[in-house]
Amino acid sequence: MYKTCLECAEKLLGRSDKKFCSDSCRNTFNNRINREKNRVFLKTNNRLRRNYRLLQKLLARQDHAHVSREHLLDLGFDFKSVTRIHITPKGLRIHFLYDIGYYPKDGSNFRLIGPVKNQKKESEAVVAICSYGNSV
Repeated sequence: MYKTCLECAEKLLGRSDKKFCSDSCRNTFNNRINREKNRVFLKTNNRLRRNYRLLQKLLARQDHAHVSREHLLDLGFDFKSVTRIHITPKGLRIHFLYDIGYYPKDGSNFRLIGPVKNQKKESEAVVAICSYGNSV
């Protein structure tokens, strides 16, 4: 009795605990098994990347910009997909996609905040936003 490859059913030669005939078969087998598990992560990461690219284009070498909710929706922006939400001491909720933030200025307009180079500068930027009285 001989063992066969779990992917292609070829006869296995060599070690007694061998399960696959090649790296290709091993990778194909594991990718197939993990496909469903990874699908949720892939969809979420794709939405985050799409949102991030949209905000990058809207900022276009500026450190901040203003944009309407309708324009963001027209571009396909998903308001449910964010990486974190920062609440300032004054209660302003800033939604972040990695290093780009946005928050509502009024009912239908948002202010975009460009990428901040390090954590210290980011907290200074959040304090600056809070200091000129933009509350939600």
